[in-house]
Amino acid sequence: MLRIESLVGASTDPGLHEHLHHLEHHGDLEVVKIAVGDLDRRRLLARTERGEELAIALPRDQKLFDGAVLLMEARRAIVVKAGEQRWLRLSPRGTEEALELGYHAGNLHWRVRFEGKDLLVSLDGPAADYVARIDPLVRSGAVLAAEEHQ
Repeated sequence: MLRIESLVGASTDPGLHEHLHHLEHHGDLEVVKIAVGDLDRRRLLARTERGEELAIALPRDQKLFDGAVLLMEARRAIVVKAGEQRWLRLSPRGTEEALELGYHAGNLHWRVRFEGKDLLVSLDGPAADYVARIDPLVRSGAVLAAEEHQ
């Protein structure tokens, strides 16, 4: 098992990009897919697409991200590829409904972002599980819900 204790950098860094491009053309670039919800974790076990096991244990000042370079050697590199993030778009009918929706989202500790009048909830499971938590708002038409991929 390969232990990763710090990030090398980002695949877009000018100093790394050219070497990564070279390795990719020679089949020496490995990818490890990390779920978007796991990017905030400092410690996790993962496996590259070629089957190598990784024990990732990052210091507090580093965070995984799409394109993070975990290993860079002369003839091999490992880069993080983040999975697609799914969002639940919640569109309240009016101000009162928005306040109630915000209250519930806060109490449920949902990771959210705002887009205009809509509240987007980061999904870590089935969208139906999230909608069920605010079912009275959705059933009454106070809030419209739709899943999105970004």
